[in-house]
Formats: sequence, structure tokens, C-alpha cells
Amino acid sequence: MNGQHFRSVVTAPEATSYDVVVVGAGIAGLYAIHRFRSQGLTVRAFEAASGVGGVWYWNRYPGARCDVESIDYSYSFSPELEQEWNWSEKYATQPEILAYLEHVADRFDLRRDIRFDTRVTSAVLDEDTLRWTVRTDRGDEVSARFLVVAAGPLSNANTPAFDGLDRFTGEIVHTARWPHDGVDLTGKRVGVIGTGSSGIQSIPIIAEQAERLFVFQRSANYSIPAGNVPLDDATRAEQKANYAERRRLSRESGGGSPHRPHPKSALEVSEDERRAVYEERWKLGGVLYSKAFPDQLTDPAANDTARAFWEEKIRAVVDDPAVAELLIPKDHAIGAKRIVTDSGYYETYNRDNVELVDLRSTPLVGMDETGIVTTGAHYDLDVIVLATGFDAMTGSLDKLEIVGRGGRTLKEKWAAGPQTYLGLGIDGFPNFFNLTGPGSPSVLANMVLHSELHVDWVADAIAYLDARGAAGIEGTPEAVADWVEECRNRAEASLLNSANSWYLGANIPGRPRVFMPFLGGFGVYHEIITEVAESGYKGFAILEGRDPGR
Repeated sequence: MNGQHFRSVVTAPEATSYDVVVVGAGIAGLYAIHRFRSQGLTVRAFEAASGVGGVWYWNRYPGARCDVESIDYSYSFSPELEQEWNWSEKYATQPEILAYLEHVADRFDLRRDIRFDTRVTSAVLDEDTLRWTVRTDRGDEVSARFLVVAAGPLSNANTPAFDGLDRFTGEIVHTARWPHDGVDLTGKRVGVIGTGSSGIQSIPIIAEQAERLFVFQRSANYSIPAGNVPLDDATRAEQKANYAERRRLSRESGGGSPHRPHPKSALEVSEDERRAVYEERWKLGGVLYSKAFPDQLTDPAANDTARAFWEEKIRAVVDDPAVAELLIPKDHAIGAKRIVTDSGYYETYNRDNVELVDLRSTPLVGMDETGIVTTGAHYDLDVIVLATGFDAMTGSLDKLEIVGRGGRTLKEKWAAGPQTYLGLGIDGFPNFFNLTGPGSPSVLANMVLHSELHVDWVADAIAYLDARGAAGIEGTPEAVADWVEECRNRAEASLLNSANSWYLGANIPGRPRVFMPFLGGFGVYHEIITEVAESGYKGFAILEGRDPGR
């Protein structure tokens, strides 16, 4: 049943009261439904899409693949689920990840608490009862004790205001909103704008289909081959037998996977040992290359050793030295922007039907009816692919009208940059939780384990309140200010703060330059929020008085 037909048969919505309203039915939202329901709470989830999956429902572009190993990019809350699900590849593609999430939704009967094809438009706090009134684009109006936003940090597609884009008479597609029935690029002239993750992953496949492909690159990015391989039964059995230890190591790690950096500085080991470590990480594949040594993202000299090894690898596979030079970043340290995980990206530029257009030397002017115009040429195209990423971290929240104390919106409060305590509490917004967003490790960690960590923390906090007859919980202004300063100090001590990345909102015109994730590592963050909870939620105000709607 498609979303349009579904709308036509739905009767007038009912006003209902719930313990928790969850916004989003992706990785975090699905687990939130299961976890809250398991402790006896009533839950209603709203999802704008027609199905579960979140970012993996929408991102269906060719080559979409996770950069965390499949065995780790999966839920840990159910040992039975861990044992029964079989991943086919080391790094799963979008269709397989979506199939996994659909399996989880069915296995735990989660769909009955989700209202699909429904976008939350506003959530307004009642200061007397500390309940949230949530409204949707379909006329729903529900009341909730707690509001949990699980929209994800990478869900709001970014379409830059290109001059003349609306005049182009060919087909325009965005990687984050790829048509579900696909796009036939056979024999067509295609232009891809953007060489971030979605561009780098899709370009090799588009090149195989298109008659001619033009890649419009403004900023070169670092990418590491995935080294992807099929998983056989013996490998899967070994992984499953060691799952408990693998999860333990992942939770204690910097990024939520079981791999550890070399114990010594990149500058303390011999050249031979250093190259051996980098070679091992290269074979491991993907984003973990940035964590081969513990000082890679703090010491420019250590970072230079990783960059030099990477450049050597790239120059060896790109035939034209001039093209290779354009593909090598000059404006940021390796790992300062998220390293992409690719399959044959650099080799694609050896194809006769692929041309790299450097927008630094010939800037993009705009579009006309037949293609893309730069200061250097006009490119006749049949299809324009916008691989322009996301309004990350806060973009999805900006689209919601979240109104807290005194009628102040979250967007107003965050006008100079997001302010949270632990990424979980916001002064002026009691009983409101934004999962895996600013102030937490967020996109720097394995998002599945991160989602579980946040949901479990919120569920435990609700149980704590209920056991004491308390009405709510709210981060204090002092705790928020201290945590913002803590996050800022950690960022300023890192090379990540020096790059114009979407971690700082640099891809969105007018966005304040604020490094949004917590940089201390997943394991350290886990310890911090656990200690806060065990101390009786220090830094949070526990709001007394039983909620009259409970």
C-alpha cells in the first residue's frame, strides 16, 4: 500500500495521551519503541516515511554502504537477534541494512506503535503539567510526558541554492532522496555535484551506467577502499561466538567498534613499523584509518605521516598525475573530515567516459535549460545528481517547532549554536531528549550502539523519576554551560576543529561555526553519562510533583 493510498483511507485522527512520543522510526526510534514499551510505558512514534529505516529508508543512491562493519553496525540488545541474523558482506549495502531494520521491526512487533507518512510539525511544552503537545501534518494532536526525537543527525537533505536549478529541463535527483524505483542512467550524460560520502560511493556505479559522467568537485575528500568481502559461514560463526567480547571492546572504544589504535605515537615508531600499521589499517578499510595511531588527530606531524601514506596509495592507482593532484585534499588534515569508505572510487577516473571538473579553478556559475555552467565551460547534461549531503546535526530539529519554557523555541535557543548537557539535557526544555545529536559523540561513533546507549539512559531516567513520583527532569543552565565549554575545549585541542566540515555546520550558509559532536570518544562518554546517572543525575534538576496526566 503506498503512502498516498494510505492517507486516503485514514479516518479523523484521535487526540491521545502517551507516556512517550518518539519522532522517527530509524535505528534509534525502533529501539526506543521496544525499550520504552518493555518497561510498561505507552509509546507513539511518528515517521515521515512510508516505512522504517530512517536514513537507510531514504538513502537509496547507487553504492550506498555503511562505513562500520556489518557485524558491529547492529543491535546488541537481543542476543537471539545477534545469532539469527546473517550479514552477507563485511560492509553492508543499503538494501541489506534496510532489510535488517525491517526484520527487527517485524520480529519485535514495532510497527503497531508507529504512525507512518506522518511528519511532526510542532511540540509545545505545557509548563504547568510538564507535558508535551505534539502535532503532525495529518492533524494528529497527542500529549506526552516525554518527547524523544530520534530523527537522526543526518536526515535533512541539503540542496544548495544553485542559480537556475529550476530551469534545467532534464532530471534532477538528490542522493538523500533517490527514487525508490531507481534512475535509469544508461547512455545518458550525467553530472554529479559533490564528492562527499554519497558522491564518492555513487560515482563508480554511475560511471558504469552513463555514457558520459562529469564530476563537479569543490573540495577533495579523503577516502579509503572498503576492502569489502563476502562473509562465509565460518567467518560468521566465529564472529557470533565472540560477540560478547566484541561488544565490550566496542563500548570501551573511541568510535564504537572493537579496533584499537597502536599504543605508541606515530612519531615514536620506526618508518617500517609505521608503514606496517598503516598498511594493516588500509586493509581493514574505511574510516578506521584515521585512528591508526592515538595522536593522528591531535598532532599535525603525526597526521602528516598518515597523509603521506594515503597520497602514495592514491597516486599509484590514478593514471593521470594531474587528476591525482586534484583528488588530493590540500585544505584539511586527513581525518579532520569524516574519511569516506569507497569501492573503486579513484580508479573510476581512469575511465574514458569520466571527467573531473575542478570548481576551485572554474567555479560553478549555475544551471540553464540544458546543463551546468562554470566559468570555464558549459556541460550538456541529461541528469544532474546532487550529492550535496545534509544540513547535519541540527537541520532536522530546525524543521520542528519545539517550544519550551516561556514560549521560546529550540531554534531560537540554539541560534548561536547547539547547547546541551551531555547531549541529553537542555535547560528550558524539560522531559525532552534528542538522541545522538549535538553534545554527544554522535556521527563520530557507531550509531547503532550509540542509539542503544542513549535510549537506555533515557529509559533509566524515566524509571528513576517514576520511582520517586517526580514530574520531570531538566538540564540546569550551569551544567549546560559547562558541557558546552567542555566540548569546545576538546574540539580546539583536535585537528577536527580546523576543517570546514559539516561537523561545524560549515556546509550551510549562515550557520554558526560550532563543532557539534563530543570529541572525547564513545567509551569516555559512556563512562561520563553513566556516572551522572549513578550520582542521582547531577547537573539535572529533578522536578517534583506527580504529573497529573500520568
